[in-house]
Order: sequence, then structure tokens, then C-alpha cells
Amino acid sequence: MATIQENVASVRARMEAAARGAGREPGDVLLCAATKTNDADAVKAAVAAGVDCCGENRVQELTAKQPLGAYEGRPVHFIGRLQTNKVKFVVGAVSLIQSVDRDELLACVQKEAAKKGVVQDVLLEINVGGEESKAGYTPDAARQTAANMAAFPNVRLRGLMAIPPVSEFPGENRRYFAEMRNLFVDIKAKKYDNVSMECLSMGMSEDFEDAIREGSTMIRVGTAIFGPRHYPTK
Repeated sequence: MATIQENVASVRARMEAAARGAGREPGDVLLCAATKTNDADAVKAAVAAGVDCCGENRVQELTAKQPLGAYEGRPVHFIGRLQTNKVKFVVGAVSLIQSVDRDELLACVQKEAAKKGVVQDVLLEINVGGEESKAGYTPDAARQTAANMAAFPNVRLRGLMAIPPVSEFPGENRRYFAEMRNLFVDIKAKKYDNVSMECLSMGMSEDFEDAIREGSTMIRVGTAIFGPRHYPTK
């Protein structure tokens, strides 16, 4: 069984090949380790292996691992569904909230960031496949929210994030990744106040090479680094 260090090296090699194949520089794509269900020691091993940042899906895991120094030396992002009553535990505790999926949540982040006297960086999560089972902005709603970001002085929009529909065949998600890239470029061109479009977070263990080919600047990889997730039994 491969070590976390070997897995990170393997992912890096695949990232480099995908980037170069698309005429991009490998350094233009960041590797975010999706650390859900992995303990602090596993996260520390990923950091030591050279991931660019860590992404946590659950508030209770973030608050448990952070005091143990799990993410030390790398930024930690929040990448999961965030409930409004948990915002206070996340704002100011992470460098980036990737999963702002509705205006109600954005307003809560603004309120908490103002209370703490910080500016919180966020991404808007886009429901690019229009799936009823998923949260997220429609592309048009994201454009509208980006245009209104001046109303949220304690929040800075840094880009977009998406989780496309589960694909049955290799390459099936490239059209969604391309749609995301076009939306990202469109919003970036508008030069809105309080918007600095730098991050297009898309691509996971099973499809990150296609995401890189279509312009992703950050991939979120869990299984390919840590192996299959082991969920606790009740």
C-alpha cells in the first residue's frame, strides 16, 4: 500500500502532465488535500509531502484538528456545506471558504467577519449541473452576486468552486469544467468592487486531469492522497 507521500508525488506527476498537455505551467494549479475523515497525523503527513493547502468538509473536524496543529505550515480552507449556525466557527479560522452557496450564507459570513474585524476570502459554489440534490448558485445568480459584492465589505470574492455531476464515462465532465471556466473569465472581466477572481476550484480524485485541461487553478483531492475514506460506524 502506497504511503501518503508516494500518493502526493503521484498526483503531482499527473497534475504536471495534464497541465503541460494543455500548454499550462504546472505551478499554476494548486493541490488542496481534502482531509475529511482523516486524522491529524494523516493531515500532517500530507502537509509534509508538499500539498499546497488542506480542505476540511466538516466544522467539527476543523475545530478538532486545528488545535492539534494538523494544518501547520499550510493554509486551511473550508470546502463542505456550511450551515449558518456554524459560520462563527469558520470565519477567521480558515483562509478561504470555498463553499458559499447562497446569499443567506454570504450575509452571515459578512456579519461574523465584521464582528471579528476580519476580511474573509470566499469562493461562490456553482451548481453547474443544475442538480436538484445539490446546493449552489446558478451561473446567472453568481453573476448577480458578484456584481453586488461591494455590499459585503468584510468578504472578498476570490473565485468560483464547483462539483459537477457524477460522471459515468471518462471525460464526461469536461463540458461542465469548460462552462465553469467561461463563467470565471466572464466575471473576472467585469472588474467588480471587492472581487479578485484568482481561484477556479474544480476537479477531484477521479477527474482532476480533465479539470486542469479546462482551466482549473485548484484541485481538491482526497482519495488519491489518503486512500478510500473510512466512515465511523454508529
